[in-house]
Amino acid sequence: MLLRDVGFDQKLGAFLPLDAVFADETGATVRLGDYFGKRPVVLTLVYFDCPMLCTIGLNGLTSALDVLPFEPGREFELVSISFEPKERPAQAAAKKKVQLARYDRPGAAAAWHFLTGDRESIDRVTKAVGFRYAWDAETKQYAHPAGTVIATSDGRVSRYLFGIEYAPKDLRLALVESGNGKIGGLVDQALLFCYQYNPHTGRYSTAVMNVVQAAAVLTLLALGGFIFIMRRREKAEGARSPEPSGPRA
Repeated sequence: MLLRDVGFDQKLGAFLPLDAVFADETGATVRLGDYFGKRPVVLTLVYFDCPMLCTIGLNGLTSALDVLPFEPGREFELVSISFEPKERPAQAAAKKKVQLARYDRPGAAAAWHFLTGDRESIDRVTKAVGFRYAWDAETKQYAHPAGTVIATSDGRVSRYLFGIEYAPKDLRLALVESGNGKIGGLVDQALLFCYQYNPHTGRYSTAVMNVVQAAAVLTLLALGGFIFIMRRREKAEGARSPEPSGPRA
């Protein structure tokens, strides 16, 4: 069956082929590594003339990104690669224009890159992330999985988010985790402690034991603070108490 050839084989920790050569939406020759080195990268594998699934998935991504506090180009980059070698920069530019109309954030135009390339470069990337797809001659469309790959700044596969819609929480945590502490604040680090990534679902779920441990520590701290305050209050009251007067002559 065709669907047996379609899916994501997770390769967490695998390195992307940063020397793979593509053309960007302007037609300029680029290397995948041009978009790495400083910040995590949101990587999507699509084809720009896809009539349904790819567009829905990209729209779901922009909807999740739009509610995050992170700024494209400052905290992360976006790279969308067409796995159809027949597509050209003109199609990439047209798709970029459509997506930027939805994701109207400062820096998005410079931070979101739409690439096309030959079969060799495409295959190197799809194999690196375990992206399996197949041509469906009956529908004259590609059958392919839906999902997004989050990579670290040095080009390692960090997280997979599956589906066509993404919970902003999952996307935020994936970026923070892939950023190796360089993006996000104390709140994000606290959230990472309370949630853990589930590679089977491509989502973050509550880390129950971590939450229990955190609650226990907070309880002990609160109890210790209460005892400290009460003892200081007792000492203060004792210091203010009048000394008993001696016997009168």
